[in-house]
Amino acid sequence: MEENKNKLAVLWTSGDPDVAEKMAFMYTYNAKKQGWFDEVVLIIWGPSAKLAAENKMIQDYIKKMQEAGVKIEACLYCAKMYEVDEKLAEMGVDVKGMGVPLSDYLKEGWKTLSL
Repeated sequence: MEENKNKLAVLWTSGDPDVAEKMAFMYTYNAKKQGWFDEVVLIIWGPSAKLAAENKMIQDYIKKMQEAGVKIEACLYCAKMYEVDEKLAEMGVDVKGMGVPLSDYLKEGWKTLSL
């Protein structure tokens, strides 16, 4: 577990673009860009999937985070509920079942932030 203390998983669930831009994305991006954490994963879950697929500003920020080295994952079931799984995959998001991966992050001692 000690080796995972510099790993961050951000669980983004809000469909509010202000929460995304002014908190979730700002911190997630800088956590990687500034080296606050060695590994950073943003998990798109619930209403955030719909927002990510439909909002150009959000899409641009996701691309910026990917370029900085943030790994972007999305819950397949949530994305399918909103019919955005294909759009997210086109954006380079790793769309998959997230129950096990999220549970593994927690069990492995990753720092977690939920928004």
